[in-house]
Amino acid sequence: MVTHVVLFKFKPETTEAEIQQLAEGLGELPQQIEEIREFRFGTDVVRSERSYDLGLVSSFEDLEALQRYQVHPDHQKVVAQVKAITSGVVAVDFT
Repeated sequence: MVTHVVLFKFKPETTEAEIQQLAEGLGELPQQIEEIREFRFGTDVVRSERSYDLGLVSSFEDLEALQRYQVHPDHQKVVAQVKAITSGVVAVDFT
């Protein structure tokens, strides 16, 4: 099992509507991409100086499944949304 963790920092001008649109796109991914085993995401509730704005935790059977997910067209649509509204993204993948 591979766990994929991603943290997103929104640009200051990002609107609530854009965040909601991203959440909708993320929420659809488990039904669109069969490689996803677990999928959770949510916005930060602490809002400290070191906090990121949104976090995502997902799991995949193996590294090959994660790689298929990363290039899947439906995932790439969400990636385009992310690039438009974020100033920073960090990720870690571990077994």
